[in-house]
Amino acid sequence: MKIIKIVSTIVTFGSLILASCVGDLDVTPLDPNVAVSENVYKSTADYKEGLAKLYATLAISGQRGPDGLPDIEGIDEGFGNYLRQYWNHQELTTDEAVLSWNDATIKDFHSQTWTATDGFIAAMHSRIMYTVALCNEYIRVTTDTEEEEVMRFRAEARFLRALAYSHGIDLFGSMPFVTEEDLPGAFFPQRITRVDLFAYLESELNEIMNQLGPAQFEYGRADQGAAGMLLAKLYLNAEVYAGEARYADCIAALEPVLNGPYRIADQYLHSFVADNHTSPEMIFPLTYDGVQTQTWGGMVYILHAQIGGSMNAIEMFGTSDAWSGLRTTSALVNKFDLAKDARALFWTDGQSLEIRDIGVFSDGYAITKFRNRKLNGDLSNSNHNVQVDTDFPLFRLADAYLMYAEAVLRGGGGDKSQALTYVNSLRERAYGNAADNISDSQLTLDFILDERGRELYWEGHRRTDLIRFGQFTDGNYVWPWKGNVVEGIATPSYRNVFPVPANQLTANPNLIQNDGY
Repeated sequence: MKIIKIVSTIVTFGSLILASCVGDLDVTPLDPNVAVSENVYKSTADYKEGLAKLYATLAISGQRGPDGLPDIEGIDEGFGNYLRQYWNHQELTTDEAVLSWNDATIKDFHSQTWTATDGFIAAMHSRIMYTVALCNEYIRVTTDTEEEEVMRFRAEARFLRALAYSHGIDLFGSMPFVTEEDLPGAFFPQRITRVDLFAYLESELNEIMNQLGPAQFEYGRADQGAAGMLLAKLYLNAEVYAGEARYADCIAALEPVLNGPYRIADQYLHSFVADNHTSPEMIFPLTYDGVQTQTWGGMVYILHAQIGGSMNAIEMFGTSDAWSGLRTTSALVNKFDLAKDARALFWTDGQSLEIRDIGVFSDGYAITKFRNRKLNGDLSNSNHNVQVDTDFPLFRLADAYLMYAEAVLRGGGGDKSQALTYVNSLRERAYGNAADNISDSQLTLDFILDERGRELYWEGHRRTDLIRFGQFTDGNYVWPWKGNVVEGIATPSYRNVFPVPANQLTANPNLIQNDGY
């Protein structure tokens, strides 16, 4: 069940080409029948519908799903979807996923050979700035309200803007920077450095923390738990983003999560099925509904692209489509005890462990992690044969447990015995008992990185994790086809960030290309 119903009659921005020379999109439609902010917000319900559109920018790609009225002109609605692109940037570039398709330059992600003209990278950059633009407009029109509920909506919009910018700081480093203070109109947004963007995000999240609803006040909406997680993630990666260790602050930021109402689900699979909105460890999901949120990106892409070969799409996944695209590498598989670990959701029938040809679906084990059936095996509520009800777990409690443990090990204070308890609670769920719990001496940073891979694979964390551990581009850790070599090789360190898209550099003279590109 998706609480925030996404509607397409609110603040319609039409078909836009999003370029950096347009700061906040001066897009008042000429058609008087099209709704704009000047005439759409008449009641609290109107404001909530407007807020729903902001959430929708992360999940779907246009005004009429699954396609037909795109948010951004010039980008295919399917591959230009926010979640699809974010997932590809975070997963296809690592040891966790490969994609067999020949879509444009997509294989350059796994070989780490992308360039500044890559259309997928341009799509990701545009989606980030589109979300920022819509959030800015919403924040502007709610600035003078004194209604308590609308003030909370405004804080949520600020969270969603911070979330989008957090993806920008992670993927690109520096970004074009616009806020609600920059009124709509044609201008060149200023470039904000990675360090300054970090400071801005830290300030924003601390300021809105108490303006958001308490943890789990309404499923699918940003609350204090979600803000705590995002702030903690910034602090955990502060050495990468700002050149400064902030691990003690990471532990402090996790407080509303670790002391909140969340708990680890009894079954690992609970967070990845069609009724994962009932999982007690969900902190902030991107919500999907087979009727209300139709797309060819997002969870439709992740779930269907993992199905192929000898897998029965209907019986196992509750869908009729098998897109035969995504698999994983032996580097991830070999981190598991396949006979014992319940998290090892691999499909091996007809699949080889090693990848001789990325373009062949049977090369590499397939993944069965995401499903459009309920935990008990029933069909999804929507019972749609293609569109899915499965939400994407952007933040969940298991991640918080592992973040806490890592911050403790990196010198952030905290309690190592508590960290060990958190880690072993995940292992007890994975193995069914305490026999595979680790000892205090086994709790090391190397172990944490591997455990994050085992617990969180395909959830959009891996690239960021490998960079934080210094293993994304260097030669100390390689995986099949890293650097476009079957055994894997080191790649240049400048690839720890993506290039500023060439079209953005052309459009905005204030931007500067990242080193190496």
